Amino acid sequence: MNLRCFFIKLWAYAGIFLVSSVIIFLFSYVFINGSSVINHDFIFKPPSGIVLGSEGGIFPAIAGSMAFTLTAVTVGAPPAVMIAIYLAFFCKSNKIRSLTHLLIQCSAGIPSIVLGLFSYSLFVRDLNFGRCILSSGIALGIMILPFIEVRAEKAFSELDYDMIRSAYALGCTKTHVIMTIILPACRAELFSGIILGGCYAMGATAPMIFTGAVAYAGNPQSLLKPAMALPMHLYLLVAQGHTSLNMAYGTAFVMMAVILMSNILVTLYARRIRVSLKH
Repeated sequence: MNLRCFFIKLWAYAGIFLVSSVIIFLFSYVFINGSSVINHDFIFKPPSGIVLGSEGGIFPAIAGSMAFTLTAVTVGAPPAVMIAIYLAFFCKSNKIRSLTHLLIQCSAGIPSIVLGLFSYSLFVRDLNFGRCILSSGIALGIMILPFIEVRAEKAFSELDYDMIRSAYALGCTKTHVIMTIILPACRAELFSGIILGGCYAMGATAPMIFTGAVAYAGNPQSLLKPAMALPMHLYLLVAQGHTSLNMAYGTAFVMMAVILMSNILVTLYARRIRVSLKH
């Protein structure tokens, strides 16, 4: 038994070391290769140069990515949380619950490029939205909906049901319990799921290519206009070859840093909320 515990601990520590080493190596490699271009102008100026992006900065791509992400979260998060609430507290039929879970799992497995093609056909062409932030935001919102729903439903299922039963025993309605007890108790998990879903949307290239991301645009001014995006800009820089490779590494590092900082901040926020709820 002691030998088995030793090997389990060894396996766990080896896994932690391997994952941490890969992450540190990845960030270090990208930063070292892109450090020569990362400065104030690179962050806050638009791209320029005879080969677009070989000079200047990436600020319109950063602003565009934020616009795409916020639109996706606005579109995807509310229905995801509503579906989770329905399945956790209102659904009485096991058949409906199983069917809904099956649909959620199937939608989570749709390749992003297929989702991008569908969104182009429906929103850009048939509904005549055109290539714009709104079209991309809807596509990305559909993509992250299962991601958020699964985490929200898991958070609801892990609640202390004694507290909920006590509220029902006092005569509180189900709606009142959800709004005043359940959602506040789960706000850390819900917020973290929504932010992580937004990070997932920020890195999705294929739906943006089809629906709203362009090679060059100014800062986003309207949801009905196209915009630049960091994944699209990175793809174009790499496609241009060696002349723009340092700019590509710099762009990749900025995108990775934004996503990593978002993950760290949401983790700290969730931990703080859990500690406050315990006290």
